[in-house]
Amino acid sequence: MLWRLRARCCYSVARTFFRRAWCVRQPYLWRWMEGQFSRMASLGDTRAQSFYGHVLAFRGEGPGAAEEGVRLLHLAALGGDAKAAYQLGAFSLAGTVVHGPDAGAAVRWWTMARNAGHPLAALRLVELYRLGGPGLLADPKLAAHYQV
Repeated sequence: MLWRLRARCCYSVARTFFRRAWCVRQPYLWRWMEGQFSRMASLGDTRAQSFYGHVLAFRGEGPGAAEEGVRLLHLAALGGDAKAAYQLGAFSLAGTVVHGPDAGAAVRWWTMARNAGHPLAALRLVELYRLGGPGLLADPKLAAHYQV
């Protein structure tokens, strides 16, 4: 129990340091901060999984970091994080080297994000249903349903 409290305190300090550009530029301090982000994410904290997943997906070095970031975003989205679900929808629609664009997966993630309260998810659903996408036919009735 004490180690969880220590992990939360160190994570809070690391998030505070993350807001300071000079802290992020220090290699030793950045490695420590990444360790704290990783520890909280591995403890199952949904907010930490979302945050560290975004960091790895957008700023991680190498394909392994990006894959780990997407994995953490997936866990956070399944935990109810709207921002992570929205981002997974964007990744699904963009596609990767391994997997092509998948509008059906984007719809699933954006619906989850919309239900969790993400403000842009409904707009993206309307746009996708209005225009159609890879593997998804245009559907004006569903576009009208998601119209805000």
